[in-house]
Amino acid sequence: MHKILFPESYNEYIQAAAAHLRSEGVCEPVLELCDLPAACKMLADGEVDAMVAGIDYSSRDVILACRDVLGMAGPEPAPGEKKIFSSLFVADFPDGRRIILGDGATCKNPTEMQLADIVELINDAASRIFGEDPRIAMLSFSTFGSGGSDPSMDKIRDAISLVRNRRPDILVDGEMQLDAAVNERVGSKKAPESSVAGRANVLITPDINSGNILYKSIEQFGGAHVAGPILLGFNRPVSDLSRGSTVEDIVLTTECLIKLI
Repeated sequence: MHKILFPESYNEYIQAAAAHLRSEGVCEPVLELCDLPAACKMLADGEVDAMVAGIDYSSRDVILACRDVLGMAGPEPAPGEKKIFSSLFVADFPDGRRIILGDGATCKNPTEMQLADIVELINDAASRIFGEDPRIAMLSFSTFGSGGSDPSMDKIRDAISLVRNRRPDILVDGEMQLDAAVNERVGSKKAPESSVAGRANVLITPDINSGNILYKSIEQFGGAHVAGPILLGFNRPVSDLSRGSTVEDIVLTTECLIKLI
């Protein structure tokens, strides 16, 4: 059974979530009161398999500890580029639908190269969480040029081109509006040639502003149960909880994180 570290062991929500996870046989929670660098070292040394933190720490605190202690995963980037980390949220809706959202927590205003890297990171994680191939929509205020011209649309198109060159196995399309991405009727009207429009189960926004607003809107107004953010791009699996997380959010986040071990 996987060992999941919860360094904020004093928190009553963490304690309740850990008790539930243990009783259901989901994992072996490790409630170890320690600071984030010490927790990341336990993870780096293999004492635990993953870490769920951030219910009281800021995202910046969690990310910096992961960067400095765990280190970044993946191959060396091209000259002039840096390794990138990203994140995703898992949204479960009352009607049974599950949508993955990114990046609403880490990369503020990615370049086209960084956006392409984010697509690849989220695709590979989403495939393990879903257990099937993701269908990725790159969101915008425009659907395939309907909004005229704008640098943000050019960035999305360039990122998609990079992904298709590097990873032709990834099913990604855009730019497209949210309704065109998830509503079959609208998708077939606005983007009839797209294999993603109307059927997307992964939504990627062009920047952290739109990503964070989207996920919180889905949670607060759409009745979705949202897990995450689950951090991507580090050497070991980590989730940075929202500081507004409930016990149910922590349980769902842990369940999704385990699929990435």
